[in-house]
Parts: sequence; C-alpha cells; structure tokens
Amino acid sequence: MKIYRPNDRCNIVGEQVRLLRKKAGLSQEELAAKIQLAGLDMSQKAVSRIETGSRVVPDYELLYLCRALHVPLDVLLPEIQ
Repeated sequence: MKIYRPNDRCNIVGEQVRLLRKKAGLSQEELAAKIQLAGLDMSQKAVSRIETGSRVVPDYELLYLCRALHVPLDVLLPEIQ
C-alpha cells in the first residue's frame, strides 16, 4: 500500500506548529516540556521532526499540541483548496 505524502511531508501541521511556537516565544524544548507536563511523552527531537514534516502526527498528539500552544484544532489545520 502506497502512502500519499503531499509535498513529500508526513504531516500537514508542522509549519503551523513552528509558526505558533515561535509566536509564543517557545523553544522546541520548551514546547516538548509543556506537552510532557500535560501527560504526553514528547521529546524536542519529536517536535523538530513534526515541524519539518518528517514525522506523522497522530490525532491525540494534535490535541496536546493545541493545548500547549493555546489554540483550537482548526488553527493547526490548513485550509484545503
């Protein structure tokens, strides 16, 4: 089975995660720490791979990312054109 990767990326939220993280003044390590405090084990390396699109992001991780960045889910998801 072939997995479709738009623009050769494993996720569609990475760029938005990076923009929101920087806007919040957080480092990748600080974002990972906030997510860990919320109860999900996530490393700085995982955040980096999400932002570069080289890592799949399960739905439950999207929720933790939203909570840590204080944004609703639709802010992470790009509009489909």
